[in-house]
Amino acid sequence: MTREAYIPVTGGINLPAAELQWQFVRSSGPGGQNVNKVASAVELRWDLRGSTSLPYGVRLRLEALAGSRLTADGVLIIRAERHRTQERNRADALERLVELVRRAAVPPKPRKKTKPSRASKRKRLDGKRHQGDKKRLRSKGYD
Repeated sequence: MTREAYIPVTGGINLPAAELQWQFVRSSGPGGQNVNKVASAVELRWDLRGSTSLPYGVRLRLEALAGSRLTADGVLIIRAERHRTQERNRADALERLVELVRRAAVPPKPRKKTKPSRASKRKRLDGKRHQGDKKRLRSKGYD
């Protein structure tokens, strides 16, 4: 019996490692002459819409947070090429994915309706009246 590996994100969210696809490409970053020989950049792909590991609300918030990293098919692509080694770029991409999911896991704080106080309404209207009086005094036709 094989046990599937999971990547812990928060207390209730774990990402199945089998859903992540890794692709290694040549990096445009640092590396000197070695940069043309080694595929050190990492592209992490995750089918967000096809994944069953996320609750619906988290998935919607993650789609909004992902922005241009999300394709039309719902695949999240994270490219990492900051480091010279494939291992460090792989860790960097995974860390960025986990951080993105953690940010999406936090539900937004509900907005509380408030009414302006009577004093603030009065202050606003007094300011408008004062401004109008000033304009009226500046006009040519006023006696």
